[in-house]
Amino acid sequence: MNGSPSPRTAWLRKSARWVILAALAALVVYRMKFAPVPVLVHEVKSGPLIAEVMGTGTLEARVKTTLSPRLQERLAEVLVDQNDSVKAGQLLARLDDGELRMQVEGAEAALASARASLERVKTDEARALAVDRQAQLNHQRVSVLQATKVSSQDELDKSVEALHVAAAEVKRSQAAITEAGSQVVAAEKNLAYQKERLTYTRILSPYDGLVVRRDRDPGGVVVPGGSLLQLVSTNEIWVSAWVDETAMSGLAPGQPARVVFRSEPDRDYPGEVARLGRETDRETREFLVDVRVKALPKNWTLGQRAEVFIETARQPAALVVPSRFVQWRGSQAGVFVNDRGRARWRAVTLGVRGRDAVAATQGLAPGERLLAPREARQPSLTDGLRIDVP
Repeated sequence: MNGSPSPRTAWLRKSARWVILAALAALVVYRMKFAPVPVLVHEVKSGPLIAEVMGTGTLEARVKTTLSPRLQERLAEVLVDQNDSVKAGQLLARLDDGELRMQVEGAEAALASARASLERVKTDEARALAVDRQAQLNHQRVSVLQATKVSSQDELDKSVEALHVAAAEVKRSQAAITEAGSQVVAAEKNLAYQKERLTYTRILSPYDGLVVRRDRDPGGVVVPGGSLLQLVSTNEIWVSAWVDETAMSGLAPGQPARVVFRSEPDRDYPGEVARLGRETDRETREFLVDVRVKALPKNWTLGQRAEVFIETARQPAALVVPSRFVQWRGSQAGVFVNDRGRARWRAVTLGVRGRDAVAATQGLAPGERLLAPREARQPSLTDGLRIDVP
């Protein structure tokens, strides 16, 4: 008897292998075609639903100012730094004012000289008026004496000449007063101008706000238009968000909104629509909506990204269906419901759409159980499919 198996034994072994392979194939086919598919279940309930329009934008200040000097001078000191809160009228920076102070002192001296000149010509006018009165009296006396032949014609002529000279002197004095008065006015205006230029050396805050950037340090020469500080008003901070133009008809100022900053994606901050833009981007077909932020994060920066969700409708009692449970057949929306262990597709009518849910207005009743694939990689459900309900 040799060690090789008999033909019958070899045949049995070969048949067993084929039977095992067939069983495995049958098991695979059964699991793919007939085994229950694990699903997620959602029980339909009535609850509030909010419809929102989403936009993405950046945090901006409505009032933003670049503070710069109005004259060229050396920067003496900067009294504030980045992140400092300031009040209206607060001194923020100071320029070297030595030369301007000397110009103010010179203007004050010129004004004092002009006023002294005015007083002097006023004295000259008083003297001229006195001479004029004396000339008039003398002329009257000579005229009376000449009529009685006591005074000669020559004396009368001299009194007339003296009268004319005195009158001319009065006019000259009055003209000098007018000129001196004009010089006083000019000196006063020059002094006011120099004092005004002196105030340019003090950089004051135009409003209550926050210093968001400091661009210069003391010691250098600054020029008009050059940035010293960047200041924003914290009274009005908003997110300028780009929203699709298809949502335009449902938006209006004053609508409530929530703001989600990318630095805190799990937290909502309250806001409201402040204003709507009136120009649509011709490439993206989006327009700007400014959403006022009523509360800011502890740490925030202008220009940081954020999403805004603007409330356009609210339904206090709706049959809420999560968006992932809605299935579409062409243009008809529907859901899969649990029908004694099998998935059944049912057409529904949808209403208000929220961020991740939608209201069903027809086709569903409270308490019904909706179905969806448990994992995203699973194929979509089919009508009559056996399901494994957890």
